[in-house]
Amino acid sequence: MATILIIDDERPIRSSLRDILEYEDYKVLDVDNGVDALEILKKEKIDLVLCDIKMNKMDGMEVLTAAQEISESPFIMISGHGTIETAVEAARRGAYDFLEKPLDLNRLLITVRNALEKGTLVKEAKVLKKKVKRTKEILGESIGINLVKETIDRVAPTEARVLVTGENGSGKELVARWLHDKSNRSGLSLIEVNCAAIPSELIESELFGHEKGSFTSAVKQRIGKFEQANGGTLFLDEIGDMSLSAQAKVLRALQENRITRVGGEKEIEVNVRVIAATNKDLLKEIELGNFRMDLYHRLSVILIHVPSLKEREDDIPLIASSFCEEICSEYNVPTKEITKDAMAALKKLPWSGNIRELRNMVERLVILSDKKITDKDVQLYANPTGPTNSGIDRECQETLDLDRFESFQDYKDHAEKIYITFKLDKHGWNVSKTADEIGIQRSHLYHKIEKFGLKRAE
Repeated sequence: MATILIIDDERPIRSSLRDILEYEDYKVLDVDNGVDALEILKKEKIDLVLCDIKMNKMDGMEVLTAAQEISESPFIMISGHGTIETAVEAARRGAYDFLEKPLDLNRLLITVRNALEKGTLVKEAKVLKKKVKRTKEILGESIGINLVKETIDRVAPTEARVLVTGENGSGKELVARWLHDKSNRSGLSLIEVNCAAIPSELIESELFGHEKGSFTSAVKQRIGKFEQANGGTLFLDEIGDMSLSAQAKVLRALQENRITRVGGEKEIEVNVRVIAATNKDLLKEIELGNFRMDLYHRLSVILIHVPSLKEREDDIPLIASSFCEEICSEYNVPTKEITKDAMAALKKLPWSGNIRELRNMVERLVILSDKKITDKDVQLYANPTGPTNSGIDRECQETLDLDRFESFQDYKDHAEKIYITFKLDKHGWNVSKTADEIGIQRSHLYHKIEKFGLKRAE
């Protein structure tokens, strides 16, 4: 429900506007002077302001100007002494619209609706711009990651080609983005191509474009990624998966700064800085005949290796905390605390998926855990690459020792005891909440507590 603030020193006007707007299901606040209105704008979330121009203490124009410093709420100015000059001055100071008294009901409601819609669009646009423009920080203070950041600062302002290596999910794309953002080309496009995701028969068309009719499905001319990145940066991700024929054409483009579209004859000049990335050992791929040595040397003027997460375990708490704050903000929930024991448990896990896997894990914990993320939550919801001794508590290890159970019922009782104990601890031994979560009657749960002799830990 939108909140509208009415500022007018005439009580009958305020009362009439309040009745009209509340009938349309708006929440309405009203004051008779600009000073009090500015205090409300500082403290309350106001979606729209209806402001009279001629008032005591402060006139409407002064309120409008002062409000620009403390609020983004759109203003609709109203006056019984309206002139064209007044309307122009209101617009110049940032008002959304100007209405003359006596107010026309239909025009008032249409203007209010349009102003609210515009305000919503402006807020959404700002959020989207932040998401699009903001390049995430490279988090970590380990020796390896500090070396990466120092290399980016030195290399980015140059035109040198860069080859970024590292395991899947380690952050190679983020390094490429920072190289572009800190370069002299940052005002132009960063064009990304995932070479592993494009079939070998289409990769040349993707990179260099094609002319209409050059092959069966070429129904119109296509501009390739090299042309799209002209003046900017071209990021060739997973370049180790590129076909040899495409490698030859990329090599020529790097040597001559010219390309030719598939099916075309005209040479097109391009000015592109190329950053490449791979999770493969390209020197081994060269020995196997899967990658061209001359292209490797063209691409690897500067080599940046992004260390895996297991190589920088001490960075995990910083990264996990940052992800937790970011994800809680995205889900519009209070930021959850990750306990020290939970951080220790996270550091022990085998992160084969690196940063990408850690983010997924933190998101899972944010969704499934309570106000605090504990080591028990990590043990329950982690399992990123299969069971490990570091991620399983003592009782679970006992559960895996199947020889100690004489019958299947013994095993079932033991597992049930562990499960119910965990759920009770999770809910602070609130039997009702626990019963609701695990889907049994409270009386049944009380019976299980008595059967297994369960007691709350001191």
